[in-house]
Amino acid sequence: MKQISYEILEQMIQCFGKCFHYKDSMASFLRSSDVPKIVIDKYRDLPKFVWARKVLEELSVNENGLIIQRKLLTNLCKLRDLPDLGVLDRNSGLDSLRKLKSLAYENDYLVKEEDNKNSIQKRIVEEKQALIKERAKKLEELREIFNNNLMTENRQKAGYILEDLLKELFEINNIEYRKSFRTIENTQQIDGYFKFDSFDYLVEAKWRKDYPNGAEIAAFQHKINSKIESTRGLFVSINGFREEVINEFRGKGSNIIFMDGQDLILILEGRVNLDDCLRFKIERAVQIGETYSPLILSSIY
Repeated sequence: MKQISYEILEQMIQCFGKCFHYKDSMASFLRSSDVPKIVIDKYRDLPKFVWARKVLEELSVNENGLIIQRKLLTNLCKLRDLPDLGVLDRNSGLDSLRKLKSLAYENDYLVKEEDNKNSIQKRIVEEKQALIKERAKKLEELREIFNNNLMTENRQKAGYILEDLLKELFEINNIEYRKSFRTIENTQQIDGYFKFDSFDYLVEAKWRKDYPNGAEIAAFQHKINSKIESTRGLFVSINGFREEVINEFRGKGSNIIFMDGQDLILILEGRVNLDDCLRFKIERAVQIGETYSPLILSSIY
């Protein structure tokens, strides 16, 4: 984007110095044109003319800053009156605005609404793509950690790694997650906690060579039942579950959903979103009482 000419920048500085009396008014105007708060506050203690100059100089270093400069110019030119009623010399302020408008129109520097809209849309797309790329990178890192610990002999260590992995996975998907903790009375060990669709979930995580038995799942259900009524549970067993054991915890009154290693692999590979996985399992449990529903891509999408 072409830089605004020196003459117009100098006239913008004059407008800021003469059209505003209170610094709060000037700061609000700067924010309304998307000037970052950190840039505004950085020079706020300086006189208004110097403050405006420093802000405009800082905005001139990159493309996004130049776009914001144009917004400031456009918004100043849209003013029909002084934005601050406290200005003592109103005529001088109005004269500075008139001169700025004349310079801006002569040089076609004003931001057209469509250009501004396209610029915002472009920035949104770029930010979204950057987030997707960063999420894919983090998923790849977690997948590598998972694969590296599939065959380790120290299964207790693998269990701790699983707790860390789940926390990272949930946070990548913007679900706040609390890692393992003990209850206040120090009688229960909770492997994790998260909130999803207004329900609280406790997490039990197992990464062993054998399957969890009925007593272990029942103990987890007791932890859930000792909390408020809306609490549910997510039991994660990388090695899976025995069908006859799972059948004891399905149907009416069930408050646990189950996830196995194959489910987790599909999520880590980016083939299924964690949100979609949880909703699929919850809906199956609610609609048909099936608490252990392994992910099947065709059933979700």
